[in-house]
Amino acid sequence: MKTLLTLLAFLLLSLPLSAQFVSVKGKNYISPDGKVLFLKGTNLGNWLVPEGYMFKFKNTSSPRMISQVLTELIGPEEADKFWTEYYKVYTTEGDIQQIKKLGFNHIRVPFNFRLVMNETGSKAIKPEFFLLMDNLLTWCEKAGIYVVFDMHCAPGGQTGDNIDDSFGFPWLFDSPDMQDRAILIWTEFAKRYHDRTIVIGYDLLNEPIAHYFNADTLNPKLEPLYKKMTAAVREFDKNHLIFLGGAQWDSNFKPFGKPFDDKLVYTFHKYWTAPDVSVIQDYLDFSEKYQVPLWMGESGENKNEWIATFTKTLEDNNVSWCYWPYKKMDAESSPMTFKKPADWDLVVNFAESDRSSYENIRKNRPDQKKVREILKELLENCKAENATVNQGYVKALGL
Repeated sequence: MKTLLTLLAFLLLSLPLSAQFVSVKGKNYISPDGKVLFLKGTNLGNWLVPEGYMFKFKNTSSPRMISQVLTELIGPEEADKFWTEYYKVYTTEGDIQQIKKLGFNHIRVPFNFRLVMNETGSKAIKPEFFLLMDNLLTWCEKAGIYVVFDMHCAPGGQTGDNIDDSFGFPWLFDSPDMQDRAILIWTEFAKRYHDRTIVIGYDLLNEPIAHYFNADTLNPKLEPLYKKMTAAVREFDKNHLIFLGGAQWDSNFKPFGKPFDDKLVYTFHKYWTAPDVSVIQDYLDFSEKYQVPLWMGESGENKNEWIATFTKTLEDNNVSWCYWPYKKMDAESSPMTFKKPADWDLVVNFAESDRSSYENIRKNRPDQKKVREILKELLENCKAENATVNQGYVKALGL
């Protein structure tokens, strides 16, 4: 047995380095063993990019807005303690094991650049973020779950809405400084993880350029920025795939020309459309023309019947998928769910109240001790061991 293990280790080390990574060939992904790989994944949404609707908020939608609410409720010190613990417990090794058990083979990891670097001033990297990512990769290596990192919130904002935690416009495309920060962040990923075979690659920008803005002006800036980011990554990492999302919420491939790198993947998102092939035909045509693989990086938030039909459409057309999100509070439209804390409505009501003046904040704020108890319950409920499987949703995914 020892001799066999030694031989296997020798064979693995003797492989070309590139053969140890997920690669692409034409329209297919290729696993390290040389076989065609079909990706079935889930997004770690609401972890490193909290979203208001998953907290049952409406107008309080972005991470900054949520953070402001909690700070007004319990003060800056207690709010900081909450977020430190939240990042620690919302996604753990238990979640990665559960993802593997459910039948997924990869995850997409959305992150907010503010966890990595300041928005202005110093461009120093925050090391604590990468300690968190190091742990995640170790868990994924043990479970056999591949990883795609996703810059969900880029410096300056690439979308111009709550999704990118921005200030209402995709300033990234008009700011050399913001672009430099985004490029430095991806460069740091490349330096740190160029040899980690569990990493599939980097989704450079989530849902760039919302439809509210002048596409004629902004869309031509998208691919040039992707080229600059890719060139920076390739200085340190020639192994991993680069994922390029289309304009207008990852829906429009028209800004793209001929592929400029031999390890590109083109990704789209689809929500609340018809679940048939008509909604992905443009992407299929692009894939056929340039012989590149596709990846449906986000979809979901729908009924199980829709999920089942759309998943079949994707698989019938060789489109790998990654549904959004993995886990939600008090919900059926995700693989996993967890209980809403008792009295959670006290937090929701404050978040949605008129907080435009200090007088209103004082008047509407519930008892601070009670709020701390509610948030403590949230941190307990969201843990992997306390979440439950939405069997109907998982069945709809064909897992």
